[in-house]
Amino acid sequence: APAPAPAAPPAPPAMTKGTLVEQVLERPLRPGEVSLDDLERAFRETETEAAPAPAPVAKAAPAPEAAKETAKEAKAKPARKAAAVETDGEVADKIANQSIRVNVDTLEHLMTMVSELVLTRNQLLEISRRNEDTEFKVPLQRLSNVTAELQEGVMKTRMQPIGNAWQKLPRIVRDLSGELGKQIELEMHGADTELDRQVLDLIKDPLTHMVRNSADHGLETPAERVASGKGEQGTIRLSAYHEGGHIIICIADNGRGLNTERIKAKALQNGLVTEAELEKMTEAQIHKFIFAPGFSTAATVTSVSGRGVGMDVVRTNIDQIGGTIDIKSVAGEGSSVTIKIPLTLAIVSALIVEAGGDRFAIPQLSVVELVRARANSEHRIERIKDTAVLRLRNKLLPLMHLKKLLKIDDGSSTDPENGFIVVTQVGSQTFGIVVDGVFHTEEIVVKPMSTKLRHIDMFSGNTILGDGAVIMIIDPNGIAKALGASGASAHEMADDASAAHAIGGEQLTSLLVFRAGSSQPKAVPLGLVTRLEEIATDKIELSNGRHMVQYREQLMPLVQMNGVSVQTTGSQPILVFADDGRSMGLVVDEIIDIVEERLHIEVAGQQEGILGSAVIKGQATEVIDVGH
Repeated sequence: APAPAPAAPPAPPAMTKGTLVEQVLERPLRPGEVSLDDLERAFRETETEAAPAPAPVAKAAPAPEAAKETAKEAKAKPARKAAAVETDGEVADKIANQSIRVNVDTLEHLMTMVSELVLTRNQLLEISRRNEDTEFKVPLQRLSNVTAELQEGVMKTRMQPIGNAWQKLPRIVRDLSGELGKQIELEMHGADTELDRQVLDLIKDPLTHMVRNSADHGLETPAERVASGKGEQGTIRLSAYHEGGHIIICIADNGRGLNTERIKAKALQNGLVTEAELEKMTEAQIHKFIFAPGFSTAATVTSVSGRGVGMDVVRTNIDQIGGTIDIKSVAGEGSSVTIKIPLTLAIVSALIVEAGGDRFAIPQLSVVELVRARANSEHRIERIKDTAVLRLRNKLLPLMHLKKLLKIDDGSSTDPENGFIVVTQVGSQTFGIVVDGVFHTEEIVVKPMSTKLRHIDMFSGNTILGDGAVIMIIDPNGIAKALGASGASAHEMADDASAAHAIGGEQLTSLLVFRAGSSQPKAVPLGLVTRLEEIATDKIELSNGRHMVQYREQLMPLVQMNGVSVQTTGSQPILVFADDGRSMGLVVDEIIDIVEERLHIEVAGQQEGILGSAVIKGQATEVIDVGH
């Protein structure tokens, strides 16, 4: 057989010279591949052909077949790109043709008609509930669904991005920066967040004022910022986002923060508070004085601020649309104002409740939960300084009976234990509204209040129910104002306890502090106390030399510590302890407070019934022995 031919020596690497650098190919080109230089040449020829005035191009030297095919593909690309551009243009034209301008009055009329449709639907649903007519249930449910979809669609037509209310703010900040001699940067986040046009119109002025306030009062001059270790440029951050059925707007700055001492001095000067009341207030409560009418901490009146007209108007405007406003500040680091407002004011979901024989609507956006307090459950009602509070998951919530608040006297009891508790949240404040009964939730159409009734803070409007009844809509902001400082203090107490748990990491004990027999306070673990009672003195009886009282269909003995005597008139405060179905009442002179402390008995007790003494809230306190 003939010998095999010797293998051909490997070809040397091909050399190509392009417009940029000389390139050495690592291997010979395969069929269908081109070098970078050929590809670059093809692109350059493509650019020349795609020019508006194409010039004749000299024929290139014969290239490998693969390169010619690639060049043809590259030349075909501009045609495809042009076709794509034409397609995009057609799509844009179609979108433009689908958009039309609609008069605002037309939308308002459409919204009114939808509101009437919702009322009619509610009436039909009420008739269906009363008559139990199964024949109409399916079409009625379909009508309800279509109405809800129509309502949602009309609501979307009223929605506008909040950025429309922010358009003037960059220029305002720029002008203020030059006027005040400060370097200010405005950051805006969430400008595409949508809300109802009516709400948008009402918040434009409050937003403008708060941004001006941050620039004037919040941010320091460049020299002051450098002296405090900050950059010369201050920042105002404006953000918006959705949370449930609300929109949250936050205006924050990295300036000096609120001057608490100056606010205190101004509050005293304006007669808003006494020194004794000021000592008991928390820093957060003091900061809220800036919303008082005529309040200003500016040293001089300028074109920007100092007149004391502004933040009170801001709060009034926010309250009118059912919103809340809160302020937080850290000295030397900055402050932030948070506004929480409903997305729409036209149609809202509400909880229908009863108080004193009348029905009322509470907006469901403010309702956290419904609670039925029981004596032996974890949700129990206690009293602090004659104020009823609800202990809910180790938090103390102030209670207000709606019937008592509205001064409705139907002869029935206003004891919180006899009703339902609607746990409501307004801003950072949580409280309970006691009602006689709860019916159902319903989509209601909000009608504005009569001008003669708008001065009543408790109501935000009225509505017509499905049965034709006209009822008032409760304003949770008005309830919060009526609760006043007591609600805030109870909320602060719960917050302080939670913070102490988080910071200290130590086991805290809830203690009931009271006085009995002497001026020195006494304490008992709250978990051992079944109830706090005030018994009328005429119900206290004497049997075999011991004081007794008929309590829950059984006789309960009353125990007196040394120096304690049973009162002869009025009511007698009593701590009720229960064990194995038996109850015992401890007679006390006064219930002081409920506190969260780390219980550490430092001095053992010398007398019976006293475990020892501990420091509670900075004061030596005797801890009693309930077992004894």
